Amino acid sequence: MSERDRPWVMRTYAGHSSPAESNALYRRNLDKGQTGLSVAFDLPTQTGYDADDELARGEVGKVGVPIQHLGDLTALFDGIPLTRMNTSMTINAPAMWLLALYQEVALAQNPSVAAEDVLRELTGTTQNDIVKEYLSRGTYIFPPGPSLRLTTDTIAYTVSAMPQWNPVNICSYHLQEAGATPVQEVAFALSTAIAVLDAVRDSGQVPPERFGDVVQRISFFVNAGVRFVEEMCKMRAFVTLWDVMTRERYGIEDARQRRFRYGVQVNSLGLTEAQPENNVQRIVLEMLAVTLSKGARARAVQLPAWNEALGLPRPWDQQWSLRLQQVLAHESDLLEYEDLFDGSPVVAAKVASIVEGARLEMARVAEMGGAIAAVESGYLKSALVSSHTARRVRIEAGEDVVVGVNRFTSTEPSPLTADLETAFQTVDPAVESAAVQAVRQWRAARDPAAVAAALQRLREDASGSANLMNASLECARAGVTTGEWSSALRAVFGEYRAPTGVSSAVSPSGTGPLLTQVRERVLTTGSDIGAHLRLLIGKPGLDGHSNGAEQVAVRARDAGFEVIYQGIRLTPTQIVDAAVAEDVHAIGLSVLSGSHLEVVPEVLRGLAEAGAGDIPVIVGGIIPEADQQKLLSQGVSEVFTPRDIDLTAMMNHFVTHIRKAHHLPT
Repeated sequence: MSERDRPWVMRTYAGHSSPAESNALYRRNLDKGQTGLSVAFDLPTQTGYDADDELARGEVGKVGVPIQHLGDLTALFDGIPLTRMNTSMTINAPAMWLLALYQEVALAQNPSVAAEDVLRELTGTTQNDIVKEYLSRGTYIFPPGPSLRLTTDTIAYTVSAMPQWNPVNICSYHLQEAGATPVQEVAFALSTAIAVLDAVRDSGQVPPERFGDVVQRISFFVNAGVRFVEEMCKMRAFVTLWDVMTRERYGIEDARQRRFRYGVQVNSLGLTEAQPENNVQRIVLEMLAVTLSKGARARAVQLPAWNEALGLPRPWDQQWSLRLQQVLAHESDLLEYEDLFDGSPVVAAKVASIVEGARLEMARVAEMGGAIAAVESGYLKSALVSSHTARRVRIEAGEDVVVGVNRFTSTEPSPLTADLETAFQTVDPAVESAAVQAVRQWRAARDPAAVAAALQRLREDASGSANLMNASLECARAGVTTGEWSSALRAVFGEYRAPTGVSSAVSPSGTGPLLTQVRERVLTTGSDIGAHLRLLIGKPGLDGHSNGAEQVAVRARDAGFEVIYQGIRLTPTQIVDAAVAEDVHAIGLSVLSGSHLEVVPEVLRGLAEAGAGDIPVIVGGIIPEADQQKLLSQGVSEVFTPRDIDLTAMMNHFVTHIRKAHHLPT
């Protein structure tokens, strides 16, 4: 038995409504023994919009905390000393901006300490992995090239100014949620790391002798699914490949600088709406995957709550997840032993298999010109959509068992969900109007000349080759808002729409007799109407989690529909315009961010005003029962939630609603 290891950093991913409410939540969690913070930002913040922007409607404070300026971040960390805190910020396209705000808050908290000394004490992480945003999470803003520049500039700045900060967190977590196999998760994440490290090296901003410091500050954020033996082997494969890659490709000789450093959130995608109490044991098994093997143990762990498939977790639900970590770390004897799997032939064989598969996939990406080129070509997205499609088919066929969903579905009434109105937390609708009013008051109280000068410098630096961190810091001090910072860079860099991967996704052959029947109904209905059935799949608002929408689009294509899917981040007006222009026969709207009661009625109103109110609108997402009834009463034809796993049956419903709309027998 060895000396007992120190526990990993324990976090819960948290933030909602307002900086003040989130600050109160953080303080309570820290009092309960949480040892780090993991900040969830709302979608307007993540995509660079202020609360009063049209695209922010319905999204403010829903999936995280709105941070519009320095005052908001100051309130978020009020009474929380940042020089003694380890803070993870799930922020990507505007990561530089939020880090600039964070630095300024830390300096203001320590007015009597030299600035360089304060910055040296800051520990934490900005996620800042833009590649996976194009592939899965959808909160990108700018094209790949400028986005990589922002990441590169942030890394170059922090290596000297904030030496304990992790300026980028390469995320395989979201790749797995988008369908990645363990091999793809390892390969695509490491390919992203190569793109980032090559960009920093080639920028010339870091002297060659300090490149080991860059490598040492690269961290990873991974996913752990319920197949915990395979997931544990995946982590050992990550460790092996990272060590070889950093030594051979970048010449890093110091083993400490080559250490694979990662945090984890276990798989939220695997949490079920049906029998949600089963999610507790899923979370525990997934946590074991990243803690059992000492040589591949996570440095930080954050666990979802049992009810995340239902809605926003309450503080009590987050406490339960924190206690799961604390029991494992402090009650069990796990941390008293060396690696439990060293010498296991079974583990060695599985690790070797993942390593070999990942190397082949990394070579394929390298031949395309690297991760950025593979994003732009659509290869990475198409590969993930195809893998996700195969997984969906296995679940629908019962080959992959999901307890309570496709097997063992009979159940006793659950006391945890007896009152669904209180089983999760909701965000007060007044939060958005308060944020809109607050940001307008903030703008009115600033020095307009200082704001104009800071934004002008930002645009000029972006047009040249200067590191953009200094201009961002000037913007933070001048009171620039998140939307203004992003808008200034949009004006220089432009915006980007990533490939959807739907058109080139490969579906498994043989999808059952029901799909054949649905295809026949699609053909018959098209013949009855006199047109090939056209289905528009829309993602209104800022919700970038498009995995479900993509799977619906692929199955609709396989069922014989002509599918119109333009990707994420569309206004209700754009969806209505597309529906009218394409003369579609049905619309499917996917909303996972909680904005369904705002954006869906706007689509319905727009269709009515355009004389297309007879087009059936079907909605899917994380939508509570009470909200489902509201949407149905407003004219939505049907609502699907995560418990509806049979996509082919869903397509059958689409056909039925189209036939009803055209007064055909169903």
